[in-house]
Amino acid sequence: MFEIAREMLAELDAGDALGVVVVTAVHGSAPRAVGSAMAVTRDGRAIGSISGGCVEGEAYDLAQRVLVEDGLIDVDLGGEGDLYAAGLACGGSLGVVAMRVELGDSEVIKALRDSLDTSADVKLDVPRDPARASGVFTLRRAAAPRMIIVGAVDFSGALASAAKALGYRVTVVDARPVFATEARFPQADEVVAMWPDRYLRSQTLSANDVVCVLTHEERFDIPTLALALRSEAGYVGAMGSRRTHERRIGLLREAGLSESELARMRSPIGLDLGGSTPAETAVAIVAEILVERSGASGARLSERRGPIHRAREA
Repeated sequence: MFEIAREMLAELDAGDALGVVVVTAVHGSAPRAVGSAMAVTRDGRAIGSISGGCVEGEAYDLAQRVLVEDGLIDVDLGGEGDLYAAGLACGGSLGVVAMRVELGDSEVIKALRDSLDTSADVKLDVPRDPARASGVFTLRRAAAPRMIIVGAVDFSGALASAAKALGYRVTVVDARPVFATEARFPQADEVVAMWPDRYLRSQTLSANDVVCVLTHEERFDIPTLALALRSEAGYVGAMGSRRTHERRIGLLREAGLSESELARMRSPIGLDLGGSTPAETAVAIVAEILVERSGASGARLSERRGPIHRAREA
C-alpha cells in the first residue's frame, strides 16, 4: 500500500474517502507481493494494482463495495471455488482485505505520510475479519535501500531514474560542484558536492545498499572503490573498459586490497544487453543488481523451468 501513498494522500487530503484492497497473503504463483494495494475513489478511478491484471476487476468491485458500505471484507481471490472466481492466470491465489479509508483514520494517515520518507521504517496494522483470521495483518515497509552513484555524468541521471523505479534512495556524489547540482539530477534524492571517498567514510552501508562508480577517473575511483569493497555494501560496480578494469585492479592491489575483496567488484559494470546509451546502460546495471540481490540466474525465462515468481516477504 505504501507504493501508492502519495496518490492516496492526495485524495484523502481533499476530503475524499477511498476503498482500499490490500494483499495479505500469496498462495502459489502470483505476480504481486504481499502489501500490494489498489485504491478506488468515489468517482471510480483506480489507483495501484494487486495482481498485474488477473483479478483487478474483482479487487475493484471489493473496493467499491467497502467504499459504499463502510465495512471490512477479508477474502481469497483466484482460488478454486472462490466467491469472486476470476482466478489468477498464473495458478495462484491472493488473500486480501478490503477496507474504507478516510482522513479521520489517523493511524493509516500517519503511516502513509511516514512512508513518503524513504529513509524511515514504517509499520501499519490492518484489521482482519475475526471469522476468518485472528488479530491483525501487519504491513511493514523497511527503509529504502541506498544507491550511491559516484560521478555526476550523463549515465548517472539515467541510472538514478532506473534505481528510483526499483525503490532505491539515490545519492549522486562528485567532487566537482559545477557538475554535482540538483538541477542536473532531479531524479536523485540527494546530490552531494564532495570527494566521493570522504563522503563514503561518513556513511554506514548495509548488504541492501549498492555503490556504482561511473567516473573513470583514478583520483576518484581508487580511494572510493577501496572503501566500498571493504564496506558491507551488497553490490559494488565500476564503469570502464577492460583495459581500465585491469589497471584499476592493479592499483587496488597496490592499495592493499585482498583478492576476495577485489572479487566483489563488478567491472565492467552491468550485464551484456547489447546497449550503449545512458538509458540502455542503466537497464544493464540495474539488471545486474537484481540478479545479485535475488540470487537468480539472469537467464531467459523461456529457457528456464519452474515457477517464474519467487516468494517475497511483506
